[in-house]
Amino acid sequence: MRQAFSGHIPTDRCYCQETDMWVIYHEGQVRIGATGFGIHLAGEVIAFTAKPDGAKIRRGKGMATIECHKTVLAVHAPVSFRLTAGNTQAEEHPALINSAPYTEGWMARGEPLDWEVERSLLCDADTYKQHVLSIDPEARFDEP
Repeated sequence: MRQAFSGHIPTDRCYCQETDMWVIYHEGQVRIGATGFGIHLAGEVIAFTAKPDGAKIRRGKGMATIECHKTVLAVHAPVSFRLTAGNTQAEEHPALINSAPYTEGWMARGEPLDWEVERSLLCDADTYKQHVLSIDPEARFDEP
């Protein structure tokens, strides 16, 4: 039996319930990463590889891969964007994704391709917490 999720959900970003990813939009750029809950579901990340810089990635399509102890998973983009930088630090030290998913463990930066439309498909932290609880009713949330 899996242990209940315990972690925080920062309020300064948007969330994608379908992919368990977060997005921060700032000055025409997006920064994207996996949520702590998404990592909890996948298991400990032991390898991370982003698509090459310059790749155009559509919402819902693969933007990277992660390897967990028993499987390799595609990481699906929460919004469409042109990748300007994968997190090379996280590629070299994938433990960052596990230990700091909302800070040093981000996965990609880029230029959004359809932000005005796709922003409406994302949710805020409170709505994302309700999503987590619908999957894991025993989940507990830490204050940041």
